[in-house]
Amino acid sequence: MSDNAHLETGRPRPRVAVVFGGRSSEHAISCVTAAGVLQAIDRDAWDVVPIGITPNGRWVLAGDDPKRWQIEGRTLPEVTDADGPGVIVPLEVGAGELTVLEPGEVPRLLGAVDVVFPLLHGPFGEDGTIQGLLELADVRYVGSGVLASAASMDKHYMKVLLDGAGLEVGPYVVVRPRDWERLADRVREDVEELGYPVFVKPARAGSSMGITKVSYAEDLDAAIDAARLHDPKVIIEAAIVGREIECAVLESADGGPPATSLPGEIEVVGGGHEFYDFEAKYLDTEHSVRLTCPADLPDALVRKVRDLAARTFEAMGCEGLARVDFFVRSDGSVLVNELNTMPGFTPFSMYPRMWERTGLDYPALVDRLLTLALKRPTGLR
Repeated sequence: MSDNAHLETGRPRPRVAVVFGGRSSEHAISCVTAAGVLQAIDRDAWDVVPIGITPNGRWVLAGDDPKRWQIEGRTLPEVTDADGPGVIVPLEVGAGELTVLEPGEVPRLLGAVDVVFPLLHGPFGEDGTIQGLLELADVRYVGSGVLASAASMDKHYMKVLLDGAGLEVGPYVVVRPRDWERLADRVREDVEELGYPVFVKPARAGSSMGITKVSYAEDLDAAIDAARLHDPKVIIEAAIVGREIECAVLESADGGPPATSLPGEIEVVGGGHEFYDFEAKYLDTEHSVRLTCPADLPDALVRKVRDLAARTFEAMGCEGLARVDFFVRSDGSVLVNELNTMPGFTPFSMYPRMWERTGLDYPALVDRLLTLALKRPTGLR
């Protein structure tokens, strides 16, 4: 599609497909992210088509009411077959038409899409899979490409790439399926060398799904098994004593260096949570977590964090947006913890909150990301 696809079709506004839900364990959080974006998009500037993906992978023409996709109390939202008719996405270059399938009806064309906003978290979305699908049809989309998405989703390969780029990461052990099935004793020995406590994580999951803090060796096996419910590949990280600092990154509109936000800080302050787990993030934020932006850091350390965030973004080959998470130790050293190519995007999430404190509000941030995506070239680049 050309940059002026909306003009060629006679539509006054570019059409954006907001895609959310998906097959990962972060399905509900993706829906919550979509609620925020659907509410923030300027409908005078963009023609919005909400598309939900059920946990079974069916694409449906979803409801446009943001309230439908918010957390109600402790009830998490979910895309279901009842939310709308099925949708078929194009796979042919130049064929940007969405096809709607309704029971008992002839398939109908919904119209061409100029840009996709894939608000999918975790596997089967944030990991390069949907990006590859869109690349097949030369459809523009918000965010990083296939390689950057896949490598950033995998905490193991992310650390390998960042270490190779001269960015400091913490000590870790990788547990592949064959390691745990055949060499479990060696895994236990390697973890002993890290020293307890450790954090046991699915290698390719987010939103703190399947993470366990392990303080004693006798609890390690159960934690690995719990992580393997989310991903057969597990990463075990040494606990780092330091402040949890985050920084938002945004691709430059003119091809220059990426822009970075003022850093924010996450502190777990109550609720019986040992770390920033799923419950603290999404269900008990009022009592368990203090989010501070800008973080109370010396100016020199703020500059260091922002510089490292931009370097991390570029080392991973990211596009569009990313959130980089750090540990800042008492001696002023900074370790990269991880990078998220599609961070949480609710109005209360750290990514939009950091940009708001830096001078770019939520609606303007969404508009900036969509405008960047419309300008990106298609094909190999």
